[in-house]
Amino acid sequence: MKDDYRVASPCVRNCCLDQYDVCVGCYRTLVQITRWTSYSEAEKQLVLEECRQRKEQNSQRRWIDGAT
Repeated sequence: MKDDYRVASPCVRNCCLDQYDVCVGCYRTLVQITRWTSYSEAEKQLVLEECRQRKEQNSQRRWIDGAT
């Protein structure tokens, strides 16, 4: 990894927290949002992976809920 590489924030300016304090725009938790700037680049990569997983789980739940 290059020394000047920075992980960009996943914020999509659609900030709204669900009942679990997860943003419906970027899928970060409230804690992850507020601590983003203090995370190392490796920690940010982990957060992005968690966001990807949450987004996938959310999509699957919506599909299942819509199918019933």
